[in-house]
Amino acid sequence: MKGVSSAPGDYVYFKSQVPLHKIPIGTKQWRYYDYGPKTVPPLICIPGIAGTADVYYKQIMALSMKGYRVISVDIPRVWSYHEWIQAFEKFLDTIDVHHVHLYGTSLGGFLAQLFAHHRPRRVKSLVLSNTYLDTRTFAAAMPWAPFVSWTPSFLLKRYVLTGIRDGPHEPFIADSVDFAVSQVETLSKDDLASRLTLTVEAASVGSLPHSDSFVTIMDTNDYCAIPQVLKDELTERYPEARRAYLKTGGDFPFLSRPDEVNLHLQLHLRRVGVEPRPEVVKSISKDDTDGTDSNSQSKKKTDEDKEDRNTPQGFGSSSSDQSPTFPESSGSSNDPPLPTDSIQLQSSSMDKLVVMQLLTGEVYQSCVVFTLFYCTLVLVHGGFISRQSV
Repeated sequence: MKGVSSAPGDYVYFKSQVPLHKIPIGTKQWRYYDYGPKTVPPLICIPGIAGTADVYYKQIMALSMKGYRVISVDIPRVWSYHEWIQAFEKFLDTIDVHHVHLYGTSLGGFLAQLFAHHRPRRVKSLVLSNTYLDTRTFAAAMPWAPFVSWTPSFLLKRYVLTGIRDGPHEPFIADSVDFAVSQVETLSKDDLASRLTLTVEAASVGSLPHSDSFVTIMDTNDYCAIPQVLKDELTERYPEARRAYLKTGGDFPFLSRPDEVNLHLQLHLRRVGVEPRPEVVKSISKDDTDGTDSNSQSKKKTDEDKEDRNTPQGFGSSSSDQSPTFPESSGSSNDPPLPTDSIQLQSSSMDKLVVMQLLTGEVYQSCVVFTLFYCTLVLVHGGFISRQSV
């Protein structure tokens, strides 16, 4: 499992700026992120077995900058699909969201389809990625499913991770796998057991009242844990759906190919009539406000002045009504200058590095000379060469 120090830099920044919400609803604990203008119908992201709400942080960062509202949720601890539908509906009622656009990957895509089938009036569109229509294949591959709730946590994690392809990957896909593995390590035994139970419970998606034009199928053409035959069945079910194929991306294209995924999500949302609010983002960038009142801003002004050398620029606080202003890519002219003490620290470190290199070179040279001298003495003493030749 990766520690905080080895987490991706953009994820560390995301965690420092976007609030994580944890609310109990009935007997269920919901963990989710909600960012972007609340006047925009939200895109709700539902992960697979190996995912958490955090795996969609790149979508939250990019789409909220464009003026969209993105909600990313953890799958709560539910043990049946009927329980999932009821729990998700209560969640939407609690956060005062009536109509949603769902983006689901793997198990999350299956859950999104089931909810759309049973609550069609609440779901306006679907984006399905590397997912399936029924659970028969997974149930047949997991004969020990009745004992999953008694299985130790480390065995459940090992079983989940075996579904992720092991071997050499290109750097971005390898990074996405590492991040997903780190998220699996955060899941409890009951979380994993409930998700695996959902995977093997007998269920299938019935016909949806929605037109296929409101469905986008986004699949990767390289390796994926979902068998190709299941993805083909999904494509046949929605013949008029929009196709968005990614050449590569593995099991987690939202992490390994975020730019392509975000582009397809924007195209989908615009096609189904979701209008973003980019003017909200512009007002934040210009005024550097986060929706709080002027008194609160003035109270925090002094502290902000003290911390502005160490805080990334261009982002307000974590108000859920507004969209974040995330930093530009490296090399941008908008990047803040390094603090003076950091430059001095780097200079001092470079001086120490040079000294260490010089010392290392001298020690290495001394060792070589000593070794040659010692070998010469051995050869002379053994009579292999004469003293005159030395």
